[in-house]
Parts: sequence; structure tokens; C-alpha cells
Amino acid sequence: MFVTPLEVLVEPISTLSVRPGAGPAKAGVVNAHCAHCHLRAWCLPSGTENSDADCINSLLFGRRKIKAGQKLYLEGQPFQYLYEVRSGNLKSSLKTSDGSERVSAFHMAGELIGLDGVAEGQHASSTTALEDTEVCAVSYALLTDLAGNNAQLQRTLMQHMSRELVRELRLLMLLGGMTAEKRLAAFLLNLSQRLSARGYSPSEFRMRMTRADIGSYLGLTLETVSRTFSAFQKLHLLEVKTRHIRITDLGGLTRIGDVHAPATTKPS
Repeated sequence: MFVTPLEVLVEPISTLSVRPGAGPAKAGVVNAHCAHCHLRAWCLPSGTENSDADCINSLLFGRRKIKAGQKLYLEGQPFQYLYEVRSGNLKSSLKTSDGSERVSAFHMAGELIGLDGVAEGQHASSTTALEDTEVCAVSYALLTDLAGNNAQLQRTLMQHMSRELVRELRLLMLLGGMTAEKRLAAFLLNLSQRLSARGYSPSEFRMRMTRADIGSYLGLTLETVSRTFSAFQKLHLLEVKTRHIRITDLGGLTRIGDVHAPATTKPS
């Protein structure tokens, strides 16, 4: 069974002031140093020299704790910070022309979020915690200043941005005429790959998102998602108990999903 690390009772989000030499963080935020973080290999400072890591630590990454259902940021909110997910899971969503919400991404530990605000200076989506979650926040302005003199950090930032682009392209592929079976199979395989790359079981995990969220992301109705899960169980591809998933035939699921993109690999 997949269980996220450091599942803790979290406090409400509070305003974070991040600057070199800043004083104690405000209530609900804990100053963080990267050297001892269990997600360092996935995070922005990965691959930097010790002196560079010390410089990044001087930015005072701040840990924010968010309760399930709380917003990390809202669509249209001024953009200031990038966030690395330390524990827990979140979803990003967009408002459609009719005022409804459309899920645009799911985020798990080790992933960078907030890049949707870079282009226009305000967030293009809202991001909500699917469970009690902890993130590390850093000022984008200070980070880009540091990256100006740090080739490795520039490269890492570009890699994160590239991953976001690839995620968008995969979503377009899923919505581009694929059947409901292919969409759901591809979605489950993507979850499996991302969890496996983080050292968790690729075949047994608990989904933190609801079936309604999955349907919103894949462009399917809730009824279609439920029906497709049932069909996969009848084909002995999956065992499903509420949100607990066990993939019993990975090869069969892969053939349905027709996923040709390479699996997510562990960071070097």
C-alpha cells in the first residue's frame, strides 16, 4: 500500500516572508535547510556543490503545512513563490467559461508547483491539498537571481519546466480522441511510474484523488470512470477497494493504455 512520507497533522497556511537573513518565519511556517531533506535528490538544489547548496539554504526555504481541502494558492493570485511538495498530494484546477472547475494536474512528493505564475506574474490555476500536505516555498525572484550565476541551478529549473510541459502534452494526448479505457489505463500507468521512481510499490497504492477528480482530469464523467474501473476488474487487470488499487496485470494494462512515453526515472 502506498503511504506518503511524513504524514502529519498540519496547521493552516500562513504568509511566508522569504529573503536572505530573514528573521524567524511566521506562525505555521518552519525555516528549512536542504542538506538533510529526504527529497533533496528531487528538489531544486540537487546536483549543486556544497557552496551552492549553502547559498540556496540562505534563501530560507519555508515549509508550509496545509490541511486537506485548503488552497495553496488561487487562480489570479500574484505569483511570488515556487513550491516543492515535501509530503502529501495536491491537485491544480482551472475555471472554465461556464464557471465550473477542471482538474489540470495532480502533484506528489518531490514535484515542483507554481510555475503557472511565471508567464503573467499571477497564477493561472488554483492548487488544493488532497490530504494533509507539506510544501517548501522559495521566492522565485531570489531563486532566479541565484540561478543567474549558477549553471547547475539554471539547468535544474529548466528540467522542472520541461517536466511541466511534458505533463501538459500528455494531457493533450489523453484528451485527443482516446477511448475512456485508454485514458484511465494511461493515467494509472503514469501514477505507477511516478510512485516507482520514488521507491514505492508500482503495483499497489492508494489514490488520493476522487473518481470525480480523475474524471475531470481525463475529460470523462464520474459514471464512465466508475464503469471503466469495473471493466478493468472484470478483465483481472486491477483489484479495487474504494481508493486502494492493486495492478494485477501490468502488461495488460500497458497494452490498453498504449503508453509509448518513457517511464519516469530516478534522479541521478
